[in-house]
Amino acid sequence: MLRRMLGALGVLFTVACSSSFAVSVASAVENSILVAYFSGTGTTERVAKMLSEQLGADLYRINAKDPFTAEDLSYDPDSRANQEKQHLDLRPEIADQVSNMEQYDTVLIGYPIWSERAPRIIATFLDSYDFADKTLIPFCTAYTSGIENSEQELRELYPQLKWVHGQKFSRTTTPEEVGAWLQQLQLKP
Repeated sequence: MLRRMLGALGVLFTVACSSSFAVSVASAVENSILVAYFSGTGTTERVAKMLSEQLGADLYRINAKDPFTAEDLSYDPDSRANQEKQHLDLRPEIADQVSNMEQYDTVLIGYPIWSERAPRIIATFLDSYDFADKTLIPFCTAYTSGIENSEQELRELYPQLKWVHGQKFSRTTTPEEVGAWLQQLQLKP
């Protein structure tokens, strides 16, 4: 009797492990959401990681080929960041590419607000791929500015793309706030 019970438990354990393995593999294969972000100081990266974790989405950091330094990000009028945001046609090079962009249906694009704008490297990212059949959802981080102006500018620069209204987060954003936004978007159960 004990032998039969142990045998049955062994079969159940094997089936349970196999089923959960199949589900996790299927989830990874079927993942159609990418969280892509540029972060100068780590604030946007923190939010992007929360989004990725809660969605089970892939995470891609948009790195400049010529990395930004603290001096580049200063409020000095001659700093690189201040110079770049003045020129809408500027497209800083990206260090690496997303190798499998075609697998994603939804792309959340995160960035810090620079004088109510998205950094120019976000335009480089948008120019680098075919987003025609994808849903784009911007999110930003800022102390005081909202997302409205940067989102409007992106919509005007890329009117052919399918945009969903985005969200502004701060450096104190909690996982609960991120989760509430994802539920509003109906991206999270």
